Amino acid sequence: MHSILIVDDEPGIRQSLKGVLEDEGYKTSSAESGEACLETLAKRAFDVILLDVWLPGIDGLETLQRIRDLENAPEVIMISGHGTIETAVRATKLGAYDFLEKPLSLDRTLILVKNAIAAKRLRQENRDLKKQLTPRSTIVGNSIPMKALRQQIQLMAPTNGRVLIYGESGTGKELVARAIHAQSLRKDETFVEVNCAAIPEDLIESELFGHRQGSFPGATTDKEGKFQKAHGGTLFLDEVGDMSLKTQAKVLRTLDEQRFTPVGSDELVTVDARLIASTNKDLEEEISRGNFREDLFYRLNVIPFSVPPLREHKEDVPLLANHFLKEFSATYGRRAREITDDAIETLMRYAWPGNVRELRNVIERIVIMNPTITRFDRKHLPPLVHRDGSRRAGGEFSTLHQARAAYERDYILKKLDEHHGNVSRTAEVLGLERSHLYRKMKTLGIAAKE
Repeated sequence: MHSILIVDDEPGIRQSLKGVLEDEGYKTSSAESGEACLETLAKRAFDVILLDVWLPGIDGLETLQRIRDLENAPEVIMISGHGTIETAVRATKLGAYDFLEKPLSLDRTLILVKNAIAAKRLRQENRDLKKQLTPRSTIVGNSIPMKALRQQIQLMAPTNGRVLIYGESGTGKELVARAIHAQSLRKDETFVEVNCAAIPEDLIESELFGHRQGSFPGATTDKEGKFQKAHGGTLFLDEVGDMSLKTQAKVLRTLDEQRFTPVGSDELVTVDARLIASTNKDLEEEISRGNFREDLFYRLNVIPFSVPPLREHKEDVPLLANHFLKEFSATYGRRAREITDDAIETLMRYAWPGNVRELRNVIERIVIMNPTITRFDRKHLPPLVHRDGSRRAGGEFSTLHQARAAYERDYILKKLDEHHGNVSRTAEVLGLERSHLYRKMKTLGIAAKE
């Protein structure tokens, strides 16, 4: 139930508003002065305050100013029987949601209260989203390459220069883009991401620039494009090297003119968005092959960034592993976990062809697969980490037999751990003879002590 605080020195108005609002299902409280209002706010939270301008003691405008300084302040609707344009403008500048004049229109009062509650909810959702996104813009690592990367971001983030981020898949190019946005002058505006590799060629133009109803089969309504959604903020084109030449041409025109036409429309839409792009390809080689426009490359490559692969800063593996362990323990509601030095050494010996994303996936996997374990050892790591070189660079098992053996090894290790290494009990649970389980363990490279 939403709560409303009514602040007015006239008992009749307080009582009238109380009756109307409670009839609409709101919970109300009242105060007769600015001082009483602030005392009430110190004890409990409200969604909306109806605040009279003329009050004994501190007046409504000063009370408003103090309210806006509070953390998670409620929306404030000012009330005045002697309202002037000057007073209304000043109240708005101080952060009032809206202004009501006496005698009050009850219908307008109810509409404003409803809208103010919606506005407060939206502000809270935005705060919650920012809290969720903040960790996603934190670059973890104390190696020289990571320190240099953070320093470079700090230097150029406050500018409006276009950025092109180079790096292998899984190195964290999106993370760098979000970190640039989070430290930029546009940090309070929207960050919009487009994965150019994941969108079919016939839909990428509509995705970027929007379309009008009926412009192509399936376009049943108007759609706002990503460029328009990023107006005032940042647009991140992930894997821009996978964009078709036709779409590249329209992106180039948009960057030059700062405006575009949605698909199926003649209307020009003006846009102001900072562009960050990323690629795992050698774009200069793609230009020589005729797959990427040279003029677009020079527009994007104003500030080039290079994100190193994990194999070039392996000293960050322990820090990253513990960071992901903490993240996934919290995500899945598990108790705090730790990882042994032996397991860390194993992780550091692996080549990580999938880079930081692969490490993140490994840690998530062991947290999910071992819900009762609080201390992860080498035996809890998946087979691919133990057998570096048995998989192709692309991260695939070379044979079905290897894939099946990897799964069996993980599953048997999990069951052994659940039964504290008791082979007889594990065999019983798995429906195997004890001798059969011993043979399978030997084949899979699992020592009895594991």
